[in-house]
Amino acid sequence: MKKRLSRRALTMLDKALRRFPELQSRKITVGYTSAHLGSAVVPLSAGAAAKLTIRLKVRKLTYNTIGHELTHLLQGLSRVRLNRDKRKADGRIPGGEKQCDIWTLARSNLFCDDAPTYIRLPRSVRENWPVYARSVRTLCIAALEKRKSHRFYMQWLESRIKDLARRPRGEAKAGEQLSLPF
Repeated sequence: MKKRLSRRALTMLDKALRRFPELQSRKITVGYTSAHLGSAVVPLSAGAAAKLTIRLKVRKLTYNTIGHELTHLLQGLSRVRLNRDKRKADGRIPGGEKQCDIWTLARSNLFCDDAPTYIRLPRSVRENWPVYARSVRTLCIAALEKRKSHRFYMQWLESRIKDLARRPRGEAKAGEQLSLPF
């Protein structure tokens, strides 16, 4: 990975890791992948928890991808803790790709630089992600709150995102000049 690691990638990793205080005292191995945007090796037992690994495609690296893979590490660590304690942990992140996307977007505005991969987004939202990013992040935060009392919070979130796409985006107000991209 050292050959492929650019100054930009190092800065991005450092900035993203600051948003994960749970991982501050842990050693994380960062590797390279060419097959996917990223992957994480999630620990399955307490002994394996010492070896945390993420692999990233440096060429198309986004904060969203880094945050997503770091959230996978938290998912694995919370599973190890749950198995060790044998009681339900309220603050744990449930396993799954869609859940990982939701928790990543809710964690920080930094991770809104690219559309999430696993949350179902209408085409208009995905294609105009910068316009919708803040609203989707707000909905993800609301979905995590909704999760406490609503079992189907992911479906709730996706239906609200679908509603976002139906609303007209920043239309010109009455009396304003219309600008054309010439």
